[in-house]
Amino acid sequence: MDRSKVIFGNEMSNKTYKKAVKSKTKYMKKYGDDSGKDYKVTLSKNPYIGDSLGVINVLVGDPKTNAHYDETVETSAEAWDMEKGIIVGNIRMGFGHYRISMAIASAAKALGYTPYWMDLNSYNETTCTKVISAQNDLYSLGSRLSKNPLFNKFVWEPLNYEGFRALSYNSSDQKNAELMAPVFKNVPKDIPVVGTHAWPAQAALHAGMKHVVNAIPDNWPMALHLTEGGIHTIQCKNAYQGYRILNGMDGNKVNKPMPEGSIVYTGHYVDYELVENIEKDCEARMKRFEEGKPMRFLLTIGGAGAQKEIFAAIISYLIPFIKERKAALYVNVGDYGAVWEDLKREIPAMGGLYTEHLNNWKNTENFAAAALDPATEVKGIHAFCHKNIFEAVYCTNLLMRSADVMVTKPSELSFYPVPKLFIKRVGKHEMWGAIHSAEMGDGTLECRDIPHTLQMVDLFMNSGDMLKGMCESIVINKKAGLYDGAMRVVELAMNEKNKG
Repeated sequence: MDRSKVIFGNEMSNKTYKKAVKSKTKYMKKYGDDSGKDYKVTLSKNPYIGDSLGVINVLVGDPKTNAHYDETVETSAEAWDMEKGIIVGNIRMGFGHYRISMAIASAAKALGYTPYWMDLNSYNETTCTKVISAQNDLYSLGSRLSKNPLFNKFVWEPLNYEGFRALSYNSSDQKNAELMAPVFKNVPKDIPVVGTHAWPAQAALHAGMKHVVNAIPDNWPMALHLTEGGIHTIQCKNAYQGYRILNGMDGNKVNKPMPEGSIVYTGHYVDYELVENIEKDCEARMKRFEEGKPMRFLLTIGGAGAQKEIFAAIISYLIPFIKERKAALYVNVGDYGAVWEDLKREIPAMGGLYTEHLNNWKNTENFAAAALDPATEVKGIHAFCHKNIFEAVYCTNLLMRSADVMVTKPSELSFYPVPKLFIKRVGKHEMWGAIHSAEMGDGTLECRDIPHTLQMVDLFMNSGDMLKGMCESIVINKKAGLYDGAMRVVELAMNEKNKG
C-alpha cells in the first residue's frame, strides 16, 4: 500500500498525491537517491549520556562522517542485544525531540533494556540527513521570522496550526520519508523502534522494521504526526478523540477513523530519574520558600532566539531581587553561546552577578548535584552552555530538580514535573501545552506578553499559593501515573515485539 495515496482508508486526491511525488522527486534531484547503497552500521557507547542513560549510538555509513562520531570512543560492529534492545529514533530539530528521546532512553534503562540512539539528522553522507537538515533549516528560519508580528499571524501560526494538521501534509511527508529508509537497511528488523518524531517512525516502517511506536510529542492533533502501520502514543487524553477521528484533517469532511488500538494514551514522557524524585524535590521547593531562601528560576532558551527579548526582560527585572538574595537564576542557552554573549551585552547590569558554566560538563554535573543539597544556598546568576547537543539538552534535566520554577515556552517541557511559568509560544500548536499543564495544575497559563510574564514572576516570589499549589498537584499527578508515559511507551514497544 502506498501510504501517500491512502491514509487510514482516506484516499488522497490526484492533486495531493502528485504534489507528494513531486516533493520526493525534488529532494532526489537535490540530494540524490541512495536507496541502492548498503550502508554499514556500527555501534558505540555514547560518551555523553552513555553512563547516565545507558545509550549506545547507532552510526550509519562511515562513522567519521556521523555527527555523533567521537574518535575517543571505539566503534564496533558488536552484536545487537536482540532480547532487550530498543531503538530510539529521533531527529535534531530544536531540543524537544532529543529531550523526549532521552526520557524514552531513561525509561528503557530503568526497565532493564538497552537503548540504541538513532538520530536521522546525524548521518551526513546519507540522503536521509540531507533532506531532514534542509527542512530543519526552514523550520529554524520560520521560528526566527516569527518575531515579526505579521509573519507570525499570517504565515507561522497558520502553518503550525492548520497547515501541519492536513492529511495532505502527511501524504508528502510519507513520500519524502521513503528517502530516509536506507539508514535502517542493515538494522535488525525485529528490534522495536520508538520514534520521537514521525520521520524516524515512517522511515523505519518503509524499511520493513516490524515493531514501530510513534511517540507523538504535541497534544494538538495534526496529520504531521501520523505514521500509519505503527502504534501512536499520546501524552494527553484530550488529544485521543481528535486523532482517532482525524478531526479537521481534511477540512469539514468526515474522515474514516484510525483503527482501534492504533493510538494509545500513555501519559507524559518524562525521565525515570525525575519522576522517581518528585516528592523529595517538591518538598525541598516548599522548604526553601518557607525559609525565605532565594527563589530559583530556570530559564531555558532555544537557539532560534525568537524569545530572547522576553528572557532579557525577565533577567533585567529580577536583578534587584538577585542582589537582595530573594531570587537566583539558572540560564541554559543550550549549544548557542552567541545567545548568552548577546544577553551579557544587552544587560550590563548582570556584571559581577553571574558565574559561567561553559563547555565544562563535569562542572555542570557538580553544580547540579550540590544544588540538591539542602545546605546549599544558590545565589546570583548561573549561565550554562555546552557545544555538545547531548549536554546542551540534558543540562536542563539536571538543573530541573533543584529549580523552583522553570520558565519556558509551552512546548515539550510543558509535560515535565516541575512548577512552570509559560512565556509566549512559538507556533499556535504549542498553546495546548500550556492549557493542559494549567488544567493538571503544574504550570501557569500562557503569558503572551512581557507585563503578564513579570506579573507571574511576582506571584511566584510573593504568593505561596502558586508554588505550593503546583507542588501539591505534581505529587498528586505522580500518584495518578500522569508522568509514567515514557515507561509505558517502552513497555508497549517491547510487548509488541513479544506478541509478534
